[in-house]
Amino acid sequence: MRSDRRAANELRNFVIEKGFQPQADASVLIKMGNTHVLCAVTIENMVPPFLKDCGKGWITAEYGMLPCSTNSRMARESIKGRSGRTYEIQRLIGRSLRMMVDLSQIGERTIRVDCDVLNADGGTRTASITGAALAVNDALKKLHAKGDLAIMPAILPVAAVSAGIVDGTAVLDLNYEEDSRAEADGNFVMTADGRWIESQCTAEGKPITRMEFEALADLAEKGIKELFHLWPK
Repeated sequence: MRSDRRAANELRNFVIEKGFQPQADASVLIKMGNTHVLCAVTIENMVPPFLKDCGKGWITAEYGMLPCSTNSRMARESIKGRSGRTYEIQRLIGRSLRMMVDLSQIGERTIRVDCDVLNADGGTRTASITGAALAVNDALKKLHAKGDLAIMPAILPVAAVSAGIVDGTAVLDLNYEEDSRAEADGNFVMTADGRWIESQCTAEGKPITRMEFEALADLAEKGIKELFHLWPK
């Protein structure tokens, strides 16, 4: 029995609140159980130097955990400097979001997404990806509605979820208690048409078999398909 009495293939309760940060070009507060992440978009009319005069835009992300988002206070990374974990997560979020749209269709502008973890109970990076993708979609729609984007580009929805092996059983959407003692855990990112963007799977106690990995991927696919219900029809 899981600590929160969910079935092995059951997501935590999930909900979003759009416009949580009205000063942003778009924002989404996503809640996956007790993991809460604010994803806010800023659109900048410039691109990184390596894309200057290329006619393409860029999507990038920054990620951080607020000091009291965990059981003990975390020092602000603006003071102590970003950790390797933070850089890894930021790159993962950015890679995932850039799969959503043809960057040549958004003009020479940067879509910057800030993902701030308000409360952490496992799965913060996957919640960040799911919420950030929704926020990017909203930001592009607003840009088009204002007339700043002549043609609304095709959007490929993206979502992500974790899966792992806990007490010998493959389970979906790990909370912190499960993640901290998992024999293996993974993060999976998928597009709405069923293609994988990334899978990160790590064994902790002993190596996992291909069959076990495929069981985790199957669980993740099920969960991600449910998360796509958050997208507007």
